[in-house]
Amino acid sequence: MIKRLLIIIFILTALTIGFVGLRPYLPYVRQYLPTGPYRTQEAGDNNLAALARQQIGVTVEYNPAYEKLTYPGGDVPMKRGVCTDVVIRALRLKGIDLQKEVHEDMSRHFSAYPNNWGLRRPDRNIDHRRVPNLQVYFTRRGWSLPVTDNPADYKPGDIVTCRVQSGRPHIMIVSDRTTWGGTPMVIHNLGNGTQENPQLFTFPLSGHYRPIFNRTPTQTKR
Repeated sequence: MIKRLLIIIFILTALTIGFVGLRPYLPYVRQYLPTGPYRTQEAGDNNLAALARQQIGVTVEYNPAYEKLTYPGGDVPMKRGVCTDVVIRALRLKGIDLQKEVHEDMSRHFSAYPNNWGLRRPDRNIDHRRVPNLQVYFTRRGWSLPVTDNPADYKPGDIVTCRVQSGRPHIMIVSDRTTWGGTPMVIHNLGNGTQENPQLFTFPLSGHYRPIFNRTPTQTKR
């Protein structure tokens, strides 16, 4: 009896240690879980979520390697990319070329952007593919909104940023689909290609932006 009890205690202890050890990785595991059932909410004129969804099953790899791009309209092969590429490709289908616009704004106002990479001048191959630069550009363009923990504040096509547990900045597009609990899902590339899943509040949000498509690039805030 005592031997059996000790075995049970050993098994429970092993399971507990295993769960605690895996706990930091659970947010990443969620991206591979089924997303249904879900509800669809009205996207209005901002169909950015629908455009981003076209990348699911097409962009199947996460690859942060530096690459030289054509300019303007440059892109890495569609089968791969990073989180920013989801946003770049969706906005390009709406007529906004972030490669060109970020490069032009950084060329005029370089000091307004983060100096996290020790650069002395803009680099049109990579600047628009960095989350901190997009945060500055979106804010300068007048897209910034408050960050809240209220799911109702996040509309289809909104863009949100966060920092994952590794500290790496991350960016996502709010979907026009929600869980049955009403929380919007997001479309993003967190490591296994473009996916749609319920990870809006998995990590603390650091930015909330709503694109305004009737504002021309020359109206960027100074």
